[in-house]
Amino acid sequence: MKQSLLFVFCLAIGFGQTGKEETMSTFRLSSTAFNNGETIPAVYSCEGRDISPPLTWSGVPEGVKSFALICVDPDAPVGDWIHWIAWNIPATKTGLKDSIPADEQTELTQGMNSWRRTGYGGPCPPGGHGPHRYYFTLYALDVDRLDLDMNAQLGDLKEAMKGHLIGTATLMGRYERQ
Repeated sequence: MKQSLLFVFCLAIGFGQTGKEETMSTFRLSSTAFNNGETIPAVYSCEGRDISPPLTWSGVPEGVKSFALICVDPDAPVGDWIHWIAWNIPATKTGLKDSIPADEQTELTQGMNSWRRTGYGGPCPPGGHGPHRYYFTLYALDVDRLDLDMNAQLGDLKEAMKGHLIGTATLMGRYERQ
């Protein structure tokens, strides 16, 4: 069931036609800040310090040369709201620390979120809108680097990843504005 949901999520964001569905692997993405399906602490939201949460991963598929990360809120009133995109994360990494600055472009490349800012933007749903879901999805890629600069947006990243996806891991947190 979990793999079916993951496959549906990949199709929904445009990775259904890579030709690698049959060999795509799943691996584990987690955080010490919140468990899958649980509330994201306010410190990682616009009501707190608005810092990126710590993420760790394990069980990555063979052949990974780099990772890309997307965080999206599918419950936003205007449709998918992009909170964070990052790529060129080295295959040697097993996680990202919290509080990654928006101008950090050496150990990874961060692109534009839906606020048209580079880097992470935490959960910030409209007041009274109820809880939103935030999907952090890590993509295992078979290339060392994606040739994108920090002005790239989600569509650019998705296009650059086409044909290079060999695995995914997803962590979902919830947040409701107080």
